[in-house]
Amino acid sequence: MPDNFIHQRAPRRTPHRAAATLVSLLALASLSACNRTAEAPPAEVRPARVMTIDKQASSGSVALTGTVQAQTEINQSFRIDGRLIERTVDVGDSVRPGQLIARLDPQNEESGLQAARAQLAAARAQLVEARNNHVRMRDLVAEAAVSRAQFDQAEALLKTAEAQIEAVQSQVNLAQNRLSYTRLVSEVAGVVTARGPQPGEIVSAGRMIIQVARDGARDAVFDVPGQIKDMLPKSPQVTVSMSNDAKISAAGKVREVSPRADAVTGTFAVRVQLINPPASMRLGSTVTGRIPLDAVAGIQIPSAALVRADGKTAVWVVEPKASTVSLRTITVRSSDANTVYVATGLNPGDIIVTAGVQALRPGQKVRLLGTKS
Repeated sequence: MPDNFIHQRAPRRTPHRAAATLVSLLALASLSACNRTAEAPPAEVRPARVMTIDKQASSGSVALTGTVQAQTEINQSFRIDGRLIERTVDVGDSVRPGQLIARLDPQNEESGLQAARAQLAAARAQLVEARNNHVRMRDLVAEAAVSRAQFDQAEALLKTAEAQIEAVQSQVNLAQNRLSYTRLVSEVAGVVTARGPQPGEIVSAGRMIIQVARDGARDAVFDVPGQIKDMLPKSPQVTVSMSNDAKISAAGKVREVSPRADAVTGTFAVRVQLINPPASMRLGSTVTGRIPLDAVAGIQIPSAALVRADGKTAVWVVEPKASTVSLRTITVRSSDANTVYVATGLNPGDIIVTAGVQALRPGQKVRLLGTKS
């Protein structure tokens, strides 16, 4: 090899330079991953059909579900306490006046009657003795054989015996009545709609043994919300039909509106007297009543716009500037198959979603398909 040839070798990398290079590569990779993470996907925009709220006069009618009941229901009960040993009728049975309904154990009342009759027999014997003594004294005082004071004493004993007879006779009559009260008989004609205690139970006076719906006029009873109650006209004509067959119907008129709301439901009981109801409209039948309402200013929305949120009724309201939706709770005044009448919660000019409400979430961006009022 010539002396002037210089062999050049590649510079050797030191361990420190290799480590620095590796750190730089890792930093670049991490930066690239952060950039990819920061690039979030665009927010989903859902198409939504909407409507603009407009307050307008609404009237029409409202459909309510109720039941057929007798105008008069009577609770049959005993007048005295005792142990029930027999009940001869059950729910659904027909009863007539004078028919035996139930019996109490009569043993105590029979014993009481026997004791009263024994006292009456003793009082009658005392009366006979007092009368005989009074007759003797009357004859003797006429002959001056006894003093006037002795005769007056005999006369007083006679009056006492007569009064005792009247008192004991009253006790006998009372015992006889108590014995008759162990037999409960129907006072009216009708159908048994409810029953109370079972044979063998100790019942108190006045406790309901059976409830009888009297034959005759029938009512359709509805539970009406307060908002609808305030909209009822003075003498509305009501059409009542069977819930399972709308062809079976009868006219009716409002007979009674409860002045007090139910403590649980907050509704008012409205009783509608049925005029010539068909035989198939039996007691307990489920019926639908359509009641006309007075015209009032209100807000109407489609029933498809409603959603349930935390157990309450709500709608999706659109924020026009941001095109986002949020839930708003409303109060429903009344409703039918297609329309909801809103009492509170919405104002004229509000935009609500009327279709696809189940696919939305709070803050969801929407693209308005159409605005109608």
